[in-house]
Amino acid sequence: MPWQITDNDRRIVRDLAKRVAEIAGDPVQDERRELWLRQNALDPVRPLVFVSPEGSWVELVPEESLQCETGHARGIEMSLRRRIYAQEHFRDDQVCDDLWGVSYAVTNTGWGVAERIRRPEAERGAYVWDAPIRTLADVERIQTPTASHDPEESQRRLDWHRELFGDILDVRLQGRWWWALGLIDEWTRLRGITQTFIDMAEGAEIVRAGLRRLMEGKLAWLEQLEALGVLSLNNGNDYGGCGGFGFTDELPAEDFDGHVRLRDMWGFCEAQTMSEVSPEMHEEFVLRYQLPILERFGLNCYGCCEPLDRKLEMLLAQVPRLRRVSISPWADKRRSAETLGGDVIFSWKPNPAPLAAITFDAEAVREDIRETVRIAAEHGCVLEIILKDTHTCNEQPERFDEWATVAMQEAQRGA
Repeated sequence: MPWQITDNDRRIVRDLAKRVAEIAGDPVQDERRELWLRQNALDPVRPLVFVSPEGSWVELVPEESLQCETGHARGIEMSLRRRIYAQEHFRDDQVCDDLWGVSYAVTNTGWGVAERIRRPEAERGAYVWDAPIRTLADVERIQTPTASHDPEESQRRLDWHRELFGDILDVRLQGRWWWALGLIDEWTRLRGITQTFIDMAEGAEIVRAGLRRLMEGKLAWLEQLEALGVLSLNNGNDYGGCGGFGFTDELPAEDFDGHVRLRDMWGFCEAQTMSEVSPEMHEEFVLRYQLPILERFGLNCYGCCEPLDRKLEMLLAQVPRLRRVSISPWADKRRSAETLGGDVIFSWKPNPAPLAAITFDAEAVREDIRETVRIAAEHGCVLEIILKDTHTCNEQPERFDEWATVAMQEAQRGA
């Protein structure tokens, strides 16, 4: 550090940054911000739509299409091209802004134990791993993660990016240290998924001890990040939890003085590996260890791909300041709508399979979306439609454009 970049790479990146800034200045972005503010205040204008290609980005903006030569410049180019592509193709409710976040120079020691992953030769293929926690005594090997910050390195990173295109984009330091804080996925990597289920049915104590240790360590780590001053507000154009964006006037807290604390932020937990366990087991072995973490945050999201329709009553009763819940393709939509009503955002994830099918059936997509919009309206739900987990579009990128068009038509029709 700093990274090397050629004059040609600099020109390419700056031209792309100018296009992003141009898009960000379109008045439609302000209209979209207002839609998300209303959505997160539980005062929706209409169902909101967000298209997230995720794994399919390799087909929409393939690596071989990049023009930059140097490594870091290629990463910047990819990010900028994806922003531009989404705005020019999807025309959904995603906001494009001119912010460019630069990561703080923070290191994390981790848990002191880790799984050994065995990957296949096939690109993006399934993998298995060897879990290191074999006995109850092994839980004591789990260490509290330690975070440390190098302010000089953070400043060098910031200066480098500002020199590159700070006259075009709003370049800032940002702390993005987790996707989710659910703990259970970390535990199943340390213990193994199958063994965790056996433990829950037979032994249980090792699960309780392990989750308690992870909870304590995670809380200590979060407190370290807060004390180091490397947290960032996520109440703007920040992807929130597993769907939707963070725009809200309810954060940061009223006593905010510029130093970001956990209570100034959105929090997020999920438990995808616990999809098929009962609500009672979910509460006993997962939720009770997540709650002390969620209690620290100002607003909270819950859930990802796991079907939560049978667990919504539990979540509504126990999760503090719950504002958004993921309703996955495997959840009962009507039961979910009846339970949530208008008290929490119904963050619906349509089944992404049509994007990967041999043929794309736009009318089947329309029927599915129209049915969900109708069910949500019947129960006064605050609905958002989040297309994600799209790992392939069968090499036909135009399918995303068509899907987005259908979704926006139905969302506007349901206004």
